[in-house]
Amino acid sequence: MVSVNQQSMRAAFLPGNDKVDLRTLSVPRPAHGEVLIRVKASTICGSDIRCIYHEHLGKGPEGYQGVIAGHEPSGQIVEVGPGCRRFSEGDRVVVYHISGCGVCNDCRRGYMISCTSEKYRRAYGWQRDGGMADYMIAEEKDLIALPDELSFADGAQVACGFGTVYEAIEKIGVNGNHSVLITGLGPVGLAAAALCRRTGAQTIIGIDVVVERLRLAESLKLCDFVLKADSNNVTQVRDLTRGLGVERAIDCSANSGARAIAIRATRKWGKIVFVGEGGTVEFNPSPDIIHDQKTICGSWVTSTWLMEDLVERLVRWNLHPAEIITHRFALEDAAEAYALMASGKCGKVAVCSDEELALK
Repeated sequence: MVSVNQQSMRAAFLPGNDKVDLRTLSVPRPAHGEVLIRVKASTICGSDIRCIYHEHLGKGPEGYQGVIAGHEPSGQIVEVGPGCRRFSEGDRVVVYHISGCGVCNDCRRGYMISCTSEKYRRAYGWQRDGGMADYMIAEEKDLIALPDELSFADGAQVACGFGTVYEAIEKIGVNGNHSVLITGLGPVGLAAAALCRRTGAQTIIGIDVVVERLRLAESLKLCDFVLKADSNNVTQVRDLTRGLGVERAIDCSANSGARAIAIRATRKWGKIVFVGEGGTVEFNPSPDIIHDQKTICGSWVTSTWLMEDLVERLVRWNLHPAEIITHRFALEDAAEAYALMASGKCGKVAVCSDEELALK
């Protein structure tokens, strides 16, 4: 039996100006259809840095409303509110990071990220309290069961990190016939490489400007080749692929130059998917896309059903997302955690408690 013995908890807020505000609050209680979760691991996303940590730039779906931060949590249910139908006290869960209305067309497809309800769509850590706290409230419909074979730190990355690139990989299709280029080797790019490895990609090439990220991708054996970002990257990629270019490219950088490289280093009939948020790109439609019959698509987060699909495959593949976590911090050290993530000189950064922090 799991129970809540304390009446207060700590929670992290992001006021902007590269600051973390740690406050003491009352432990909330779940309402109808909600559960109370003891947060075990909450990882930091690049979008937190881009739109909240430095300054509050996000609008609409990325508009931060001064709530408890953190949209990549996992943990254990300690209290179940009335009306819950599937999950029980003690269950290990991952939280899908957007709570939608549940009844619009996109929600019915499982894509609550694209919920069309201005009233009911609220993202954890953006418009409703998130996981950078000892405890959090989540709606039961937003939960994904976390198998015992996966740690809470694995689970924290299922929704936004690994789930995002899993969706992208499913859209363009990656298999043993393909060489894959990944531009941007931050946590999402590393996740893309890990998943492409498991889906059988023949060769994986990674590009980044940060040396520490290149070294991490090499040390984890996620990429067969890593290239420092420069003006010769297209030629280098073609040299590594017998002059033809890659069959698939995944941009996780949000950098205009890197996106152009992803397009131009892809061979005829190849497919490119943009995952990295923000930024721009400039290309020449006829020589870069039309004449070579290439396809470019965008991919935004994932669906609840594909998250469940991914969790099953992570167990089957014995793939642990926690392997790309390079630093773990206690909640009281959240300011240090966000500062490190903002530096870019790391892999994934996690704020952990209990058994997950002990693995530090």
